[in-house]
Amino acid sequence: MDLEITQEDGAASGQTVTLDPTVFDIEPNDHVIWLDVKRIQANQRQGTHKTKERSDVRGSRRKLYRQKGTGNARAGDAKSPIRRTGGRAHGPRPRSYSQKVNKKTSRLARRSALSYKVQNDALHVTEDFSMDVPSTGELRSLLALHNLADAKVLIVTTEVEKEVYLSSRNLSKVSVREVESLSTIDVLDADAVLLQQGALDYLNDLLSVAPQTA
Repeated sequence: MDLEITQEDGAASGQTVTLDPTVFDIEPNDHVIWLDVKRIQANQRQGTHKTKERSDVRGSRRKLYRQKGTGNARAGDAKSPIRRTGGRAHGPRPRSYSQKVNKKTSRLARRSALSYKVQNDALHVTEDFSMDVPSTGELRSLLALHNLADAKVLIVTTEVEKEVYLSSRNLSKVSVREVESLSTIDVLDADAVLLQQGALDYLNDLLSVAPQTA
């Protein structure tokens, strides 16, 4: 499949690029996408939650009153979870929520997400561009020239482009990712993906699958 490359001003460059069918034209695997998205979201959790349990609250461990003969229900110390001043029973403790998936699974998830974008005509390729200084207005104009002014756009750059990233911070529907840090959830979260040509070449090299020989 060939895709036209646009210039920075949105005009056609007269060049086309061939999308690797093993990356951009596969049957998307929804289960693999779910596994990778679950991994990403789980790894973003801090896991620092903590409540005070019986051993953490302040107070004496002395039995409040004798076991029998008072007419009251039997009770232990004031730290008991059933009392207002007691500790939490089985409360959350700091833990790691990190999950892992195989590299092949993660790459298949990204290929599936990119294939969905191609199927929906939501993948665009432009020549590599950079900005001398951060400018929100300049970046907004660039997206308008690509007919992406009202869409939720993911810009994938070939290298770290600090000025482009800073220019996008005031645009609520625009996010910028350097291609090496591109994840499945980044692709799925955008209505349209604008790839720099160098970023496309990188994805072709990283995610392509060699044909199997008999």
